[in-house]
Amino acid sequence: MDLLFSIDWRNLFVPTYSILEIFLRGTLTYLSLFIIMRVLLKRQTGALGIADLLVVVLIADAAQNAMGSEYRSVTEGVLLVLTIVGWDYVLDWAEYRFSWMRSLTRPDPLLLVRNGRILRRNLKREMMTEEELFSELRKENIDDIAEIAEAYIEGDGTVSVIKHSDQKSGGKTKSRRSTLP
Repeated sequence: MDLLFSIDWRNLFVPTYSILEIFLRGTLTYLSLFIIMRVLLKRQTGALGIADLLVVVLIADAAQNAMGSEYRSVTEGVLLVLTIVGWDYVLDWAEYRFSWMRSLTRPDPLLLVRNGRILRRNLKREMMTEEELFSELRKENIDDIAEIAEAYIEGDGTVSVIKHSDQKSGGKTKSRRSTLP
């Protein structure tokens, strides 16, 4: 019964690895994964699909030992999480503060449709099918592509649409997130 309620407080809170090592492991792993995902995955149409979720889970599992070196204390785990969240915050802040940083971390909008004509080269560049594009347009209640002055895929994967009628009023319609794979 005594063993059931005994707690090794030292093991629970005292790190077994250097705090600096944990910080460096978290930093190097986060920045490496950020670069890999930014360069290889870029943007996808809209929301996170099942395959994307699987990639994230597998990356998290593969990166676990690199980040934590099999840490044992709660303190090490919390420090590692804080390092990752901290870098995420720092990059978001830097993107907001410095436009040159935003150009490194977020792709520029890419024109997909101009004056009712699909720019197939740009669709191909984004590995987006015409069916996926038409799905996004249907979400904006657009039946005829001739209604579109311009349509862009934004850095976050959403599709924004400017109709010919919107150009006169200066408005821009931004699509909701897509659930396309």
